[in-house]
Amino acid sequence: MPHEAAALPQERTQLRLPAAWRAPLAALAAAALALVFANFGAWSAMANQWWNIDTYSHLLLIPLITAWLVALKEEELATLAPQPFLPGLAGVAAGLALWRAGEGLDINLVAQVGAVGALQAAAVTVLGLRASIVLALPIAFAAFLVPFGDEIIPPLQTITAEIAIALTHASGVPARIEGIHIDTPAGLFIVAEACSGVKFLIAMVTLGVLVCATRFNRWRTRAGFMAACVIVPVLANGVRAFATIYVAQYVGAEKATGFDHIVYGWVFFAIVVAVLLGAAWRFVEREPEEYGWPLADIESWGWVRRFETAAFAPGSAALAIIALAAIAALSLLL
Repeated sequence: MPHEAAALPQERTQLRLPAAWRAPLAALAAAALALVFANFGAWSAMANQWWNIDTYSHLLLIPLITAWLVALKEEELATLAPQPFLPGLAGVAAGLALWRAGEGLDINLVAQVGAVGALQAAAVTVLGLRASIVLALPIAFAAFLVPFGDEIIPPLQTITAEIAIALTHASGVPARIEGIHIDTPAGLFIVAEACSGVKFLIAMVTLGVLVCATRFNRWRTRAGFMAACVIVPVLANGVRAFATIYVAQYVGAEKATGFDHIVYGWVFFAIVVAVLLGAAWRFVEREPEEYGWPLADIESWGWVRRFETAAFAPGSAALAIIALAAIAALSLLL
């Protein structure tokens, strides 16, 4: 019995990291470090936004969600022997070129998309087609590491203001609107950038993609849920803005605004998410671990094996990626 008890943890460890995966994962780690080092400015800017800007704080969860999605496919991955995918280097080069263009044009979003894209392409290159298809969702989900949404703040401010003024008039409170400024007897209200609802919208879209990919099979269901993840937050934010204006007529603008920030940040958001997920629960069609294509189907695709390059070792793939990263980094000095 002592020998059996001692063997059990060893068997579990081998299941989590089979021998066939050790060299590819080490190679991928080396390639990823080289890419992050080469694109350090873009990654540093993204990390600063994740940590210091409330709109993007939910992106700190993306690495954890990605790791969870990979863990769901642990048993299937354990049966695979990764073989590098040489054409994936074109994707790495394209990502680095996009990053370099963004740096040259001083457009952070372009540089960040390129940096993340190069890392995603590196995973496909080193791990190969079969493993990458199994892990298509977590690899693609990493795209949410890129902070986006600033571009839609102005239209969201306008929409929020229009919803708020319509509801304010319907409630009988006299008010007039000029752009994003709403003048009422209790005072002048401005739909500021922080009140545009962009944080709520981005978080809901991220959650919606995760739910659609892991819980729904039918594209009609996915399209309906994603539409709800866009429309509901926008409408809810307009209702929140109206509620602030309405309450202010009785308690004053200062008290209403302070209460609004607390309620919207901690309560209102949670209620809307709970209602949306609760409404979608009856349409759930599968368990999370069933996402993606079954391994048996992937194995039957002859073109997958034809494109995998068995003679191209993981270490060689990593060296090629490191060389591309070095060239991209040196290009900034020219």
